[in-house]
Amino acid sequence: MRSYNDDTLPLQPPVRLPEEATLAAAVRAAPLAEELKPEGSDAEVLAFWAERCRELLATDEGLLLELIRMFLSREPHPGKVPEELTGLGLVRQAEPYSLSWLGLWTARLIIAETTGQDVPVMGSLADADAAALLHGLRSYPESERGEELAGWLKGRDTEKAAAEIASVLGTVSPLSRAVGVELLSSSLGESGRLALSGRLEEPKLGAVIAARTGREDRQPAPDEIAWVLVDMAAALLEFGDETGEVIESIAMGMNADEQAGTIAILAFGEHPWTGQVLRVFIDHHPDDRVAAAARKALRRLHGLADMRG
Repeated sequence: MRSYNDDTLPLQPPVRLPEEATLAAAVRAAPLAEELKPEGSDAEVLAFWAERCRELLATDEGLLLELIRMFLSREPHPGKVPEELTGLGLVRQAEPYSLSWLGLWTARLIIAETTGQDVPVMGSLADADAAALLHGLRSYPESERGEELAGWLKGRDTEKAAAEIASVLGTVSPLSRAVGVELLSSSLGESGRLALSGRLEEPKLGAVIAARTGREDRQPAPDEIAWVLVDMAAALLEFGDETGEVIESIAMGMNADEQAGTIAILAFGEHPWTGQVLRVFIDHHPDDRVAAAARKALRRLHGLADMRG
């Protein structure tokens, strides 16, 4: 199947899906079920239906794009719905013509296959470890994040849960780290704040925690500044924010010469996302001086990587 062709698809909010048996029942009740004859267990029926959907959408890019558009907007179809989508049970047959549970399930599957983004399902993180929890929560709106966190905390000791989240902050992605810092500082009470404070003096990570929580008593060392700047910009990039917001997170109102000077130090921060952040400045910064500084910093970054082997 042809890719949806959106390398920067923003992280999508979670979906609510019923159990497998309910989805399989929806397949068996779809208008085209009598013709296509799905058989077997619930899992086999869903696998069969997913393959039929892939085959149809592979031959009609317009249908694929319409399904993806409806999933991304989470809004009803404004006009006449293609019969193929209603026939497969992907779109409701009466107004409002929104995606059915089966349509959400199918679109989520196709987005994962074509873009690599695994859109989370509400309730699916209850048994996850802390790193998987933070990764999954990256796209959750605030209310859904609280609901998912409550499910994860059920049956867990709050102090141990906070310690588990704090223990992975240094190894997760920039956006996952931002989510973890926010949870510990605002959603887990005193246990969360104490767990966060326990990592405040660690190099690089502690500086990011201080920057995100406004801890003026923990100022970054000179060699931490580049790491903090890249980490905070990378979190925006990971979420799929506009490139202008990524640039502004580092520019912070500085003039072009000041920005160029700041960009020059980023190569020395040894942050794994440095290259990606510099490419945003190279490709999208409106001032040639800053873009040139980013190109020079990227060359320096590659040179330092070669020296380290």
